Amino acid sequence: MTTRPDWRSLDKDLARLNQVERVTGYVVRPLLGLGLALAFMALAGLEAALVLGTSPTTIMAMVAAVFGAYLALNIGANDVANNMGPAVGAKALPMTAALIAAALAEVTGALLGGSEVVATVSRRLIDPSAVSAPQIMVQAMMSAMIASALWVNLATWLGAPVSTTQSIIGAILGATTAAAGFAAVDWLTFGGIATSWMLSPLIGAALAMALLALIQRLISNRPDKMAAARRWVPVLLAGMGGAFAVFFALKLPERIASPTPDQAALAGLIAGALSYLVARPVVLHRAAQLEHQKGAIKALFRLPLVIAAVLMSFAHGANDVANAIGPLATIMQVMTNSGGGTHPAEINAFAPIPVPLWVLVIGALGMAMGVLLFGPRLVNMVGSQITKLNPIRAYCVSTSAALTVIVASWLGMPVSSTHVAVGAVFGVGFYREHMAARARRIGARAARPGLPREDRSRRRLVRRSHVLTILAAWLITVPLSAALSAGIYTLLHLLGR
Repeated sequence: MTTRPDWRSLDKDLARLNQVERVTGYVVRPLLGLGLALAFMALAGLEAALVLGTSPTTIMAMVAAVFGAYLALNIGANDVANNMGPAVGAKALPMTAALIAAALAEVTGALLGGSEVVATVSRRLIDPSAVSAPQIMVQAMMSAMIASALWVNLATWLGAPVSTTQSIIGAILGATTAAAGFAAVDWLTFGGIATSWMLSPLIGAALAMALLALIQRLISNRPDKMAAARRWVPVLLAGMGGAFAVFFALKLPERIASPTPDQAALAGLIAGALSYLVARPVVLHRAAQLEHQKGAIKALFRLPLVIAAVLMSFAHGANDVANAIGPLATIMQVMTNSGGGTHPAEINAFAPIPVPLWVLVIGALGMAMGVLLFGPRLVNMVGSQITKLNPIRAYCVSTSAALTVIVASWLGMPVSSTHVAVGAVFGVGFYREHMAARARRIGARAARPGLPREDRSRRRLVRRSHVLTILAAWLITVPLSAALSAGIYTLLHLLGR
């Protein structure tokens, strides 16, 4: 007599194995990213050793390359949220496609536009002669690089999009103060820059609110929304194209383009006109296909939003790679010119610095790997956890971010793209919250004069906990990175005696 197999027991065993496999994957996946990041940092140090050979400064260069790679990884992990967060939150791009597109755009922008690092803000803030001795300069730049990377890493783990420019400037200030005293820093200039950092998110929020109100007035609140969309969406997309043309002209490094403000404005007008000529037939054709579908108006903004996200990632790679490789390039220049000694005093670490190709590759690949390995956390934060975005709201965020950079550049204000983009997300969310509350007051005034406090709290469209976390991180970035950098410099200085 044959025994029938107990299929129920087998199913239970397979279910347990599947559960173990899921738990193992959940545990191993973060470790895989960490392992790849550590391997990349080790390869960066090995690359420095292969380039410099048996030079007396090889060990210091290897250490600097490892921490430069660490900083690049963290900048990619944190800053990508500003560019891709709105597109992912609006469901214009899936997360995987957004990360791949951002990584490719970041690498392309960094390799094409990042061959020179010009630390204009640092040159205005710090007296270069105060830290001109090569040994002090190397220790100061190493301290700034380590401190900035540690803070950005912590902020990413906490889920707070912070300004990497703000972090590196704070770290340089801290190391310089520890090395040469408070007199080496122009605190009046720093006060002006800090003021611009506070104003830029407000400007971004105001422009995003104004754009959203304009779209609602021109399209969303019209009886025939599709007819209004056929008329105004090409105009809005033309404005977006013109704004991004000026944004590129002002934001990209001189190696790619260095137009005057008048030339940038002319480029914007030409790009806007071309964008209108291209967008109008495309919008009309697409509107005819979506005539009776739900969400048709939002769908018209989806493709331009994807293009904007990729362009912003390209510009970020070209411009902000300086934050990743600036200190490393400075260290390489100092050691090459001085042989690692304490002379001469004329080396100026804040002058334009030609970047070796291997240093540029570390910055470009480091930011791309940071995007792919650790980007999703901040992308989700900016794209969906602060407030709910759709293609129209995300369009307002991206366009207002570009416009804010344009306005700030013409006013001579150094702004943070993180502050601008996140401020625009806040602006969209608070505007929606204001309009929803206004509609409830008008609709329910007669029957229900007011809502209980708990009910009003549940109806908020912006998550206050995230707002407070992000604002707190912004406020403490400069003092914390400065204090951390000063402490690291003091330790390195004591060890180097």
